[in-house]
Amino acid sequence: MNPLALIAEDARDIADILRAYLEREGFRTVQAGDGRTALDLHLALKPDVLLLDLSMPLVDGWEVLSEVRRRGSTPVLVITALDQDIDKLQALRVGADDYVVKPFNPVEVVARVKAVLRRAGAAAAAGVLRVGPVEIDTVAHLVRTDRGEVALTLTEFRLLSHMARTPTRVFSRSELVDACLPGSDALDRTVDSHISKLRRKLEQAGAADMPEGVRGVGYRLWSRG
Repeated sequence: MNPLALIAEDARDIADILRAYLEREGFRTVQAGDGRTALDLHLALKPDVLLLDLSMPLVDGWEVLSEVRRRGSTPVLVITALDQDIDKLQALRVGADDYVVKPFNPVEVVARVKAVLRRAGAAAAAGVLRVGPVEIDTVAHLVRTDRGEVALTLTEFRLLSHMARTPTRVFSRSELVDACLPGSDALDRTVDSHISKLRRKLEQAGAADMPEGVRGVGYRLWSRG
């Protein structure tokens, strides 16, 4: 089935141009004129790629980007009139895959969408997970943020990659012991120690508050909306 592109853009003329060029290249498309609708469609349809304007009614694009990245690794191409470097850097830091400034060449946008999808496909095939600002290469056992590689112990890597597969799920300590410390007699407080060290290393690398503690239950990797 051809890839589905969700176009989140409140300017109807711009959305129609994007739709026409994408469909000419074989994409299926769906449009959202506000951020709330974009989030609803993203959840219901699970599109292959999201083209996202940052300035939208009801829920702005920044919130949409954060929520989409919290849910998983849908490739996101930001298309916006915000042309300052600080906006681009912030969008990439939150999790955008590419950034296009209006006015744009629609042919170039389609080419960038295809490139983003190729990278996403290659990453998935290579066993790469991405949650927020953190990228985890499960084959090479490497963890990166925009500040570079993060040195983790084997146990810390196992905990991070296990939670990254379902980043919003809350894991109990016993589940983490079973999954990441197999065959050991580790106690709950051992998991707490490993998580604390992992969190400190990620924070130093620019990924604050990951993983998050959930009082009385355990830990989840990411819950930002």
